[in-house]
Amino acid sequence: MIFESHAHYDDSKFLEDQQEVLQSLRAVGVGKVINVAADMKSSYASVELAKKYDFIYAAVGVHPHDVKNMMEEDLEKLIALAAYEKVVAIGEIGLDYYYDNSPREVQRLWFREQIILAKELELPIIVHSRDAAQETFDLIMELGADSVGGVIHCYSGSKEMAKLYTDKGFYLGIGGVITYDNAKSLKEVVREIPMERLLIETDCPYLSPVPNRGKRNDSRNLTYVVDAIAKIKQISAEEVVSITYNNASQLFQTK
Repeated sequence: MIFESHAHYDDSKFLEDQQEVLQSLRAVGVGKVINVAADMKSSYASVELAKKYDFIYAAVGVHPHDVKNMMEEDLEKLIALAAYEKVVAIGEIGLDYYYDNSPREVQRLWFREQIILAKELELPIIVHSRDAAQETFDLIMELGADSVGGVIHCYSGSKEMAKLYTDKGFYLGIGGVITYDNAKSLKEVVREIPMERLLIETDCPYLSPVPNRGKRNDSRNLTYVVDAIAKIKQISAEEVVSITYNNASQLFQTK
């Protein structure tokens, strides 16, 4: 069975057919899904999805784009949400210096606060990092987040940075970008990093793989990601599915 480690099924792009899509996943071999929050509203929505579907688990937290709206009391709300047994991570949290939708000092503040929260709750972190590779790594290490572990979602950094993360026990999330012709550095990362440190993800509804690039993404497209990794690693698709399923089960402690 396939373990989808990063999806956003509460996104408005699934408004009209969310149930239909989710109910179709088992038939194509998707066994578990982590629905990942981006703000407080989607943190609540992720928990509701986890309550409704036995194969969905939730991550709660606030994305760097949205931390500009975050308030101190939101940390207490996240603690309350995380009390639900199917909340398995804090995320997605991190730094985004590409869009800078939130001021950088605000991004750093709330990334720090949410890492501290994850450590208090003993939950792994799901990390968003864009154009902030070194600072993201430094903050994670400064705060000792390797004690809870996590995944660098939609990994886009260097081979050297990938090794620094994986040596500290972190996983790298690999999605549709691995199927793009211009993703040469990511393919090199996947070639070099052991399978035991990789997770597969869609980030749906975003980042559809080839041949569906530009269309709305969903977990049924994970087979394209699996095939791309299998080709790079020169192993079977079944091995990719099995190893990444075990990796995600270990990280998120799913039953």
